[in-house]
Amino acid sequence: MQLNSIKSADGAKHAKRRVGRGIGSGLGKTAGRGHKGQKSRSGGYHKVGFEGGQMPLQRRLPKRGFKSHLLQFNAEVTLTALEQLGAAEVDMLTLKQAGLIGEMIKVVKVIKTGELTKAVKLTGIGATAGAKAAIEAVGGSLA
Repeated sequence: MQLNSIKSADGAKHAKRRVGRGIGSGLGKTAGRGHKGQKSRSGGYHKVGFEGGQMPLQRRLPKRGFKSHLLQFNAEVTLTALEQLGAAEVDMLTLKQAGLIGEMIKVVKVIKTGELTKAVKLTGIGATAGAKAAIEAVGGSLA
């Protein structure tokens, strides 16, 4: 093998399609753009969702839903997380230090996911009806 005999594999390289170079090429005259219309002109295109002046679909459909900005300050803690925490008394500061809730959180609620075996005293933390029953069943309390 010589350096001057090295070449790419067959089909690895192909010539760029040159449009608008005469009738014989098969891509002359309109150069694959069809006849007339916005898409045939240079620089003639439109934004995504544009429907030629007709009211676009995203504006024809009604707006729905609402996302409260106050929800970013709420958090949930599971019974499983309280079990793993292993503290007898739990408040907001304890949860923040353990990394179970974010620093910006203002309202915390315990939800009934998993099991609780140790008695836990919650202060300044809410709980769902099921979670409250589970906490009081093992001798815990909510304050």
